[in-house]
Amino acid sequence: MPEFVKVAKKSDLASGEGMVVEVDGQPVALFNVGGEFYALDNVCPHRGGPIGEGYCDPHNLTVQCPWHGWVFSLKTGISPINSAARVESFEVQVEGDDVKVALN
Repeated sequence: MPEFVKVAKKSDLASGEGMVVEVDGQPVALFNVGGEFYALDNVCPHRGGPIGEGYCDPHNLTVQCPWHGWVFSLKTGISPINSAARVESFEVQVEGDDVKVALN
């Protein structure tokens, strides 16, 4: 069973926004889309760009790396353009106002 770590409060992250949090020393990109929270590895596999600083597309549930534009699904971490490109996705739990993430 995964161990969930509190990383933020729901009120810390507006809908359509992302932020970088830390889970057990690992930077994790956390996103809020309409009250649903998603967590991905913060490091883009292309050149190490900060995924949490990228553009969050709430309609397609994707994030675009701010360095070179690589796109990843918020749900799976897989690129819709090239399925071989991916970032790890993590399970998120919301309890009250607390947002928790578990590393796989």
